[in-house]
Amino acid sequence: MDKSTTRPYSVAIGASEAFSELLKQCKGQIPQEFRSYSGNVKFAPSSHGDQVYFPSPCREQDVIAAIKALEACAAAAIGDLRHGKKPRSIKVDLDKAACFLMSAYLATIDGKRKGQTTKGLIPDTDYNQAQSIEYRRLSANLYETKEDGRYYHIHGSLDATTQLRMIGLPPFNPQLTDYKMCIDTIEAAVKKFTVAELEEMNNKHGQAGVEALEWEDFLKTSHGKAVSALPPFTVEAIKVPQTAVPNTPPYTPTEAGFQSHLRPKVPANGPQYTLRGIKVIELCRVIAGPTIGRSLAAHGAQVLKVTGPELPDVPFFQVDVNTGKHTTHLDLHNPSDLQTFQNLLAEADVLIDGYRPGALAKFGCDPASLAKLAQQRGNRGFVYVAEDCFGGTGVPGAEWAGRRGWQQIADCVTGVAWAQGKFMGLENEPSVPPMPMSDYGTGALGCVAAMAGLYQRETKGGSWMCRTSLCQYDIFLLKLGLLPQQEQERLRTVFAGPFFKLRHYDSVDKVSGEALKAMQRAYPHLFGHELMLKAKSKGFNDKEIRWPKEAIEVDGLLIQHERASRPNGFDRPSWEGWETDLIMDDGVTTAATVGQQQQAAGSESMNSATQRRNGIATVDTVLATA
Repeated sequence: MDKSTTRPYSVAIGASEAFSELLKQCKGQIPQEFRSYSGNVKFAPSSHGDQVYFPSPCREQDVIAAIKALEACAAAAIGDLRHGKKPRSIKVDLDKAACFLMSAYLATIDGKRKGQTTKGLIPDTDYNQAQSIEYRRLSANLYETKEDGRYYHIHGSLDATTQLRMIGLPPFNPQLTDYKMCIDTIEAAVKKFTVAELEEMNNKHGQAGVEALEWEDFLKTSHGKAVSALPPFTVEAIKVPQTAVPNTPPYTPTEAGFQSHLRPKVPANGPQYTLRGIKVIELCRVIAGPTIGRSLAAHGAQVLKVTGPELPDVPFFQVDVNTGKHTTHLDLHNPSDLQTFQNLLAEADVLIDGYRPGALAKFGCDPASLAKLAQQRGNRGFVYVAEDCFGGTGVPGAEWAGRRGWQQIADCVTGVAWAQGKFMGLENEPSVPPMPMSDYGTGALGCVAAMAGLYQRETKGGSWMCRTSLCQYDIFLLKLGLLPQQEQERLRTVFAGPFFKLRHYDSVDKVSGEALKAMQRAYPHLFGHELMLKAKSKGFNDKEIRWPKEAIEVDGLLIQHERASRPNGFDRPSWEGWETDLIMDDGVTTAATVGQQQQAAGSESMNSATQRRNGIATVDTVLATA
């Protein structure tokens, strides 16, 4: 008998397999120095076991652990450039990696999680009332169409008005408050249209929306063929005509490594951040794009999230994805604010673009414009990182590259939703998966791509363009194949109950909520304080914020955030005077200056067992003087 069909499924083994495949698919996108650390990676399960935690047939935990391992390899290689080459062990904590996939559902403000009443704690950025009203929130959902067996995910995005009017419904219906009645009303409207008619209306009104396709059918589309041939992310030099810049010598890589792009090194007798001094402008909202910035911030980068003062965003997600950053409001249509933004951009190293391809070009935030700006500032290159839904920008045959989209759109079009529906025992129905796992996975890919771009800039010079997408993440996920049937059956037993009574029309919040309740019963250790950090947030009126710890540890390097989250638009638009917060682990606090940290740590890693047990030391010096 084949032992692989009888032994319990091992996420550690699955992650190792996914990591090997990720290295293979990204061979042309990452420096050899990243790959050289692959043999140092250890996938570490907890004392609670080595198992799948999510009610999903997809190998989500394997994939996120693999991506996090590559992120750790990137940190180690950059650490060698900046602090000198040394042996570096790498650990990926599988429980923490699982927590990363549901971070928004673990983060708390003043003890309250997503879905609980947080009125008065978080500024209301749901300016269009797309999230606060059930009827309008369900304008972003999966419904059956006029054609039996064909389903379409409409998406009111952050403004439900256009979507509801498009299908013949009023934008507001105060009498309609019951969850199931809202669903029945909207699905009845959607069922008046064929898929082709919905596609035509979406194109006309500029809405996000897509038919739920099976994996095999997605691969038959022109876009599916084009994007499935891509690696999970791409990194390439931006080619621009060379022009003479008066009085500014061209950039030349030096033996000093990252020092040419960073402020002077801090002494190398203790753990170090790999990205200290790197300045990142983040132009994103919701989850995937901001997760790139949040991940870079954990490596010490200064990440400044820039949003418009009237730009809607999901309020609670800011508690999670703004961790480690500063946030500021700038209206780029206002000449004064645009000038402020351009001043910030002139000093930046990385720009993260989380909007539709080309949407920010009018503000000079496209690869060609950034490369020209790099020439004007002495050939100090930019790293441009783009995250979108469909992927394939500039790729022949990628006909959907410019379409609007969000996590559920990617999950539906690639086949993830159909795989989820079959797993749940639905008869000829897809279902959105629980948790925004593809959002977080895509953000993790974007972080690795950014780090690859920074490494290439340092060693080769020039400006670099990095791209990833929700669809590229899902494609990598599905190419690995689904969990073995034996493991799927185990999960059906563990999660038996309300979760398996859900239908195609149940919202992502409903699906995630039922999954979360079942996971709390089955795997309570994932929700314990030992996997969380906490700090008081000045931006949230000194309320306590809790968020999951980072999943990776690299010998000799610091990988931890320096400040708690804050709401959008809280800080001045400046690179100077950034504070740090007192970070607490397990209720035990250690506050220290850089020098005190290094005296205490000596040559040991901040991620040693003793320090994990006793607390996370924080840096109370501002980044401007680091």
